[in-house]
Amino acid sequence: MPKTVFDPCDTDQFGNLEANLRFIEAAGLLREQARVLEIGSGRGALLADLRARGVRVVGIEPNAALAADAVARAPRLPVARMSGDRLGFSDATFDVVLSFDVFEHIADSDAHLAEVHRVLRPGGAYALQTPNKWTNSVFETIRWRSFTAWRRDHCALHSLEELRTRLRRHGFEPSFADVPVVNDFFREKLRRYVGPAGPAVLKIVNPDRWPLKFRTNFYVVATRRV
Repeated sequence: MPKTVFDPCDTDQFGNLEANLRFIEAAGLLREQARVLEIGSGRGALLADLRARGVRVVGIEPNAALAADAVARAPRLPVARMSGDRLGFSDATFDVVLSFDVFEHIADSDAHLAEVHRVLRPGGAYALQTPNKWTNSVFETIRWRSFTAWRRDHCALHSLEELRTRLRRHGFEPSFADVPVVNDFFREKLRRYVGPAGPAVLKIVNPDRWPLKFRTNFYVVATRRV
């Protein structure tokens, strides 16, 4: 596997890079010559890794500071300033669209899905990861120490059935994947926001063993219907 300048255990990357890459590889989406878009590239960890593997991928990131940091860490990364609900690409441009820890932040998720559907080629796939509404609301309440403050940030959380329904309404056929997320990144994130008790609890209760609808995160391959 090619090395990058990014640490997969760095909680400032805004995503579980190890789990996300495992999901992408298992889904078999990155076929030769496939054109790929990553929405919400953040500091560029996944984008840099995929580019190092020879994937034809470009990224977008609405936050100027994050986009600049991505390019500073890995010069020549193709990152454009753009919103996830207004994609400046032509119709049917991409074979695959990726987003990780992004969907829950987009207030107008209907506009977002309509745009993803538009820029995907027929039969293309939207592969995403987003937190579970039921488990994440508990975590964010602890993290923010508030029952309401976090809702401004995680404004579009969905349950499994809500996400399935929303995707189908926009012309996608979703398939939910079983992706373990408990790794060093996950433990460090719990330690950072919950304290020493967080990782300790994992020795008793491992969310990777829960039924999919109760998992901490949903991994989905949503195929655009022709």
